[in-house]
Amino acid sequence: MAIGVGPRVGATELTTFGIVGSGWRGRFFLRLAAMLPDRLRATGVVTRSVEAGARVLRDWGVPDFRTVDDLLARDRPDYVIVAVPWPVTPVATRELVALGVPVLAETPPAPDLDGLRALWSEVGASGLVQVAEQYLLMPGHAARLTTVHSGLIGEPTSVQLSSTHLYHAVSLIRGLLGVGYRPATVDARAFTAPLANPLTPDGWTGDDTPKPTRTTLATIDFDGVMGLYDFTDNQWWNPLRTRRIVVRGSRGELVDDRVVRLVDPSTPVESVLVRRQTGLDLNLEGLDLKHISLDGKVVYRNPFVGSGLSDDDLAVADLAERTGAWARNEAPAPYPLAQGCQDHLISLAIEESIATGAPVRTSVEDWVP
Repeated sequence: MAIGVGPRVGATELTTFGIVGSGWRGRFFLRLAAMLPDRLRATGVVTRSVEAGARVLRDWGVPDFRTVDDLLARDRPDYVIVAVPWPVTPVATRELVALGVPVLAETPPAPDLDGLRALWSEVGASGLVQVAEQYLLMPGHAARLTTVHSGLIGEPTSVQLSSTHLYHAVSLIRGLLGVGYRPATVDARAFTAPLANPLTPDGWTGDDTPKPTRTTLATIDFDGVMGLYDFTDNQWWNPLRTRRIVVRGSRGELVDDRVVRLVDPSTPVESVLVRRQTGLDLNLEGLDLKHISLDGKVVYRNPFVGSGLSDDDLAVADLAERTGAWARNEAPAPYPLAQGCQDHLISLAIEESIATGAPVRTSVEDWVP
């Protein structure tokens, strides 16, 4: 079972967290706490300015503080989320670890390889830092991971992913292949082609004119098993670019929600991952995901039934609760710092290979167990 996707341990308790940073990543967690008040509670937000703090209090009813010490003194949470710009993340993480506070650091935990190495050298041994990598907890991916790791398609040998970018995609590829911290040879190229881009994070643009858009392709060779990374800029939002995933194994393959495998020397069979999604057509149970099943066996069960959360919200809320249980010594670590460092190590190799036009071999770093 991969890091971060094991079964939940113990009874559900109220998880409390503080946040350093008032940007969009921090607001993501504040929104979930407002939607799940019986499960998640934000104790406060550390902001750089009085004006930003006033907006937090006005919009979310959460107290604001200028310093981490003030946040902890008022109402010490289970852990603190670091949701600040990339260069500031290591600084805030080190400050919290020095105070003995469990940390959930946003991705990536440091902006470059030197930063990753320095951060690990200073806080790695503390065991106090997790990384907010939620993709393996998204319902569809969690169901695929359970299916692949059950051995249904044999030994996984390759993952082809066109969905999300860099370290998030690497997390999915590493998790599905089960390669841990194995070194990799990365060979990447970027291509530009015209593409209409009608929807961005700021909303519909009203412009359907195709413009030059970059697509990155990379092979990630883990010495015998491989990942194929395929990402087009703004693919998260652009409705003209769908998401695809293929996991190939020694006895079959998984393609999106379809599974084909060999059950005896002359019998290949197919199955489908089925979502029980209520609230559609004349179903009156409310808009909600209940579970995902394969051949009558549940391979993912929604831990927030009745919430009506999107898949990404479910994953982030799940990570937030798992981090709370870990911080209270009730459950395993959901996504330790070493995992987040390894993901970004490979994503940096993708960018280096594009820049140099040559393959890049990742090194064995100090965070490797």
